[in-house]
Amino acid sequence: MHAAPLTSAPERNLLVPFYDHPADRPEAWETLIAAAPLLYGVVLNPASGAGEAPDPAFAEAAARLRAADVPVLGYADTDYGRRPHADVVRDLLRHRDWYGADGAFLDQVATDPALLPHYRRLSVAARAAGARTLVLNHGAHPDPGYAELADLLVTFEGTWAAYPEVRAPEWTLGHPPERFCHLVYAAPPGARPATSVHCAVPGDAPHPWGTLPHLLESAR
Repeated sequence: MHAAPLTSAPERNLLVPFYDHPADRPEAWETLIAAAPLLYGVVLNPASGAGEAPDPAFAEAAARLRAADVPVLGYADTDYGRRPHADVVRDLLRHRDWYGADGAFLDQVATDPALLPHYRRLSVAARAAGARTLVLNHGAHPDPGYAELADLLVTFEGTWAAYPEVRAPEWTLGHPPERFCHLVYAAPPGARPATSVHCAVPGDAPHPWGTLPHLLESAR
């Protein structure tokens, strides 16, 4: 295919959305925490967001990740701009207050330039809530203006079979490659996305992010 088999991994290149509960998969969480030197960050998602009350198991996992110097990114769904600003910010504040999240992962982010003002407000709110690392998950290439708002843009999320062969838009060449990320699931062993920050997992829909990246699964 378009990506070479994985032979070695640079440090801090794995962005891992791992959504299984620590009480259900303690051994997987142990593997994830032990892989701290490889991790760009871990997306914390107790209940499609922060939930309605703190979860002690997620709080402990988040504390151990932070102690290992891994950015903890609180998950918040933006529903492509349809979710109210206040609801998204409430999730971010709960992640900070309950889990000590020092980053934010905004999911289902629009690509349309018309929604840039909405996401600019959200990015300001995320920084004000303590997000040192801000990730926008578009799942596709957005308007260039979004690059000004975040540290990392997820410009592909989907299956390995659907992983595009096309080149990135020309505007991306004006940014360092570490500003972009691909999240790929249903990926075979050895699969390596083209971006420097990435994640490729074996799991498939409807719950692909209940599996660890191949690199970590093979180390268990």
